Amino acid sequence: MVNRILFRDVDAIATFDVERRELRGGWLLVEGNRIAALGNAPPPAGPFDEVVSGRDRVMIPGMINTHHHLYQTLFRAVPGAQDKELFDWLVFLYEKWRGIDEDAVRTSAIVGCLELLLSGCTTTTDHLYLFPRGREKLTDIEIEAAEGVGIRFHPTRGSMSLSRDDGGLPPPDVVQKEEEILRDSERIIAQWHDPGFGAMVRIALAPCSPFSVTQDLMRETAALARDHGVLLHTHLAETTDEDAFCLDVFGMRPVDYLESVGWLADDVWLAHLVHLSQDDIQRLARAGVGMAHCPSSNMILGSGIARVPEILNAGMAVGLGVDGSASNDASNMIREARQAMLLARVKHGAEAMSARTALELATLGGARVLHRERELGSLELGKCADLVMFDLSALEFAGAADPVAALVHCGAQYADLVMVNGEIRVRNGKLVNERLYESIPQQRQISRNLVGDP
Repeated sequence: MVNRILFRDVDAIATFDVERRELRGGWLLVEGNRIAALGNAPPPAGPFDEVVSGRDRVMIPGMINTHHHLYQTLFRAVPGAQDKELFDWLVFLYEKWRGIDEDAVRTSAIVGCLELLLSGCTTTTDHLYLFPRGREKLTDIEIEAAEGVGIRFHPTRGSMSLSRDDGGLPPPDVVQKEEEILRDSERIIAQWHDPGFGAMVRIALAPCSPFSVTQDLMRETAALARDHGVLLHTHLAETTDEDAFCLDVFGMRPVDYLESVGWLADDVWLAHLVHLSQDDIQRLARAGVGMAHCPSSNMILGSGIARVPEILNAGMAVGLGVDGSASNDASNMIREARQAMLLARVKHGAEAMSARTALELATLGGARVLHRERELGSLELGKCADLVMFDLSALEFAGAADPVAALVHCGAQYADLVMVNGEIRVRNGKLVNERLYESIPQQRQISRNLVGDP
């Protein structure tokens, strides 16, 4: 029997469908793991397995995090790293990160996914590029951890092959040989990638950055990904230091570098894209490249302000990313939507980004970036039942006239209810599976072992 759950009397349902409908006093029916119907006329007749009241609630699609480094949830607010810019920050933290092992990756993935889930995120990517010697199967551990949490997962098999001995930034014991990277990338795709509708796990390939991999690895990774029909991801144009590095080492700026290695294509999405010229924006848009906008990380590291309104006007797909918790230091998607709105306004004025645009980046924008807009990112008939409700009776919303904009303007923190693939994972603001909270003290102890007490 297919489980039928009716959400009724919802104060506002922001669908983010083609017409951007917002249903007041609406209802939504879930059958199994799909949205079966929705509207604001009288709801359909039962029987139902459960009826959920939406009074004093606003419903949005499940949010989609397009860039993260889950292992970094172990390294928040580390003394010595808090006030550094990207290159110095990386060099300092590599010495801490090189100590991660299987337990560290498992626990940090659980904790990061829990934090995302509680904030209203139902799909997350992760960019794990650090593989200390002897720790080759960390991606598998992350996937198993995400399955246990119940979040939809897009791990990207990251890589670094260029150590500081070869002119890069990482220490030698956390980089891998290129043949090893490519072999394991192919294994991960064969074992875990699900191309089907509603997949809970999809793989992408993700060399880390221009300053930690070779041009050959970029080209060979792209060829491998295209042979298997998976997406490509990397960091690009994050800082002026990166710009200078690319000019010095490759004789070209980052977008030119991207084109030179065969990555200027519609199966690619890029994190940050802070330092782009107008010509760069047009070239990326014409090629169909997607963007993971990471406002909190860009602010904490002092990297700059991405030209998101102009990038959107050019037609690029833009999603939001919380980025690594060591450069945020949180994994909260609804807060990231607020940051995106505020940062755009700081740079471009009060009309640069509305609350609804920020929410759209967090939902449908992320789905477009991951090529999953047919399945995710909006509340429509036949799409996956990934949805979130926020409690409008909470203190921060007292006096809010516009329930949808209030999620961003009034600083929503955590969701009241989160459903992923037809399963309610958060109810009344708490995890349904309370055993998952046991990972929090485990994480604190592992972090102490890796970082040391302050």
